[in-house]
Amino acid sequence: MRIFLVAGEPSGDKLGAALMAGLKQLAPGVEFHGVGGPLMEAEGMQSLFPMAELSVVGLAEILPKYFQLKRRLDETVAAAVDLAPDALITIDSPEFGLRVARGVRKLSPAQHTVHYVAPTVWAWRPKRAQKMAPDIDQVLALLPFEPPYMEAAGMRCDFVGHPVVAEPRADADAAAAFRAAHGIAPDAPLVLALPGSRRGEITKLAPVFGEALARVIKRRPEVRVVVPTVEARAELAAEMIADWPGAPILLDPRGRDAGEALAEKRAAFAAADAALAASGTVSLELAAADTPMVIGYDGPWLSRVYVTRLLLVDTVTLVNLVSETRAVPEFIGKACRAETIAPALLEVLENGGAQHAAMRLTMERLGLGQEAPGLRAARAVLDGLEARGR
Repeated sequence: MRIFLVAGEPSGDKLGAALMAGLKQLAPGVEFHGVGGPLMEAEGMQSLFPMAELSVVGLAEILPKYFQLKRRLDETVAAAVDLAPDALITIDSPEFGLRVARGVRKLSPAQHTVHYVAPTVWAWRPKRAQKMAPDIDQVLALLPFEPPYMEAAGMRCDFVGHPVVAEPRADADAAAAFRAAHGIAPDAPLVLALPGSRRGEITKLAPVFGEALARVIKRRPEVRVVVPTVEARAELAAEMIADWPGAPILLDPRGRDAGEALAEKRAAFAAADAALAASGTVSLELAAADTPMVIGYDGPWLSRVYVTRLLLVDTVTLVNLVSETRAVPEFIGKACRAETIAPALLEVLENGGAQHAAMRLTMERLGLGQEAPGLRAARAVLDGLEARGR
């Protein structure tokens, strides 16, 4: 069996590596080709070119690299058509991956195609499902409510579980050790501040989060603040929190072993009493650690207006959506202001237990305690191929 995979970002590399490990377990001797990062290469792929070339976001980054990206797109399509694999699997990064699938489908109409991570058509732009349907046979979904949206557009869709349920969790000893290492008293209220991982998110949200925390600390001077960040944004994060109150602790991964930095972040999640976080997958990471949260998010004015008008749901927090509750308070767009966030964060510090049931239900519905998502995804791919008689 030969599988051609295309990932464009570190998150896709992680999903792809777990999928490849599952396929090796279920289909010994499988060959892998395509584009991936270091994790996928460690599972046996020789990437056509460095995946980092595809990790660009927004027009400001894409336009200067348009011709390079177009060349890589053509190269990827040609390689997939030449290989004629049993399955072409594009992973997240729809701007590149779905274009690859479209290009391959034009040249090889019978090619079986799979897209891993369903687009958020349940939240906005529902016509994306119909647009991708001519080029995609099967979708692997991370969220349990996504299959009906894909199936309605004519694609097979398998819910395979969210990778967050397979991540290791720090225990109470690790949490206590984290507090001790950073001079945080065992009974001091600890708040995580997570203003995003992209430059635009951090520059937009950090001032609002900082002011909200100032209001919280004015009421609760004993509160300590910890700010996890990623290596690429550590310098920016340090600049943005320099004037925050309460001497916030930045978890800076620069120059450190990646495994140790990740273990420290997980310990911080376990040690925290509450979190103030940007909207996104981080809400699921917090739920996995059973850390109550407040969600805040805003973007440029034009993006805010555009997205708000197209939004189809009354909440964008994944814990709320998966648990079918509204347990997590969120402040999105023009509601993302310090004076509204601070009271909610104080309430969570006082009564964080109100979110525990919703967080536990979220993890159960995402597949906690079931077969690992990578193995479930591999099984779904093989089932899809069998259904097509491949």
